[in-house]
Amino acid sequence: MRRAIYPGSFDPITNGHLDVIERARKLFDEVIVAVAHNDEKEALFSLEERLQLLKDSVGKIDKVRIAQFDGLLVEFAVAQKASAVIRGLRAVSDFEFEFQMALMNRKLETGVETIFLMPKEEYTYLSSRIIKEIARLGGDVSSFVPPAVSKALVRKFAG
Repeated sequence: MRRAIYPGSFDPITNGHLDVIERARKLFDEVIVAVAHNDEKEALFSLEERLQLLKDSVGKIDKVRIAQFDGLLVEFAVAQKASAVIRGLRAVSDFEFEFQMALMNRKLETGVETIFLMPKEEYTYLSSRIIKEIARLGGDVSSFVPPAVSKALVRKFAG
C-alpha cells in the first residue's frame, strides 16, 4: 500500500489544504492528515478542536485518515509505514524552507520521500494565518475554509 503523510498544524484547515489532500489522494492509496502537536507554537484552536475540524471537513473522504503526532515527522512516517510526506507549496517563498526540511528529513530517514504539491491557483494566496486575521477583524472567510471552520472561527472571535 502506498501511504503518504500530509503534516501540518491545520490551525485552521483551509480550502487550499483540502485541495492538496485531494491531489495527494490521486497519487496514494491512503493519505494520513497528521496534525502536529507543538507546545512551542501558540494555536488559536486546541489540538482537539483542530482534530475535530479536520474530521468534520475531511473525515468522510475515502482513503483519508486523520491522526496526530508529536516528535519527528519521519519517525511518525516510519511508524505509519508511509513512503512519502506531502507538502503544499503556494509560492516560491515557501520553497526554501520546505526544501531545507525535505533534505533534513531525507538525511534522517532515506526511506521517506517528500512530494511537493501545488494547490489550484485560486488557493495560492490562502494561509491559516491570513484566514485567522480576516476572521478576527470580522471579515467573511466562508469562501476560503470548510463550513465547520467558518462557524468555529465566528464562535472564537464572537466574544
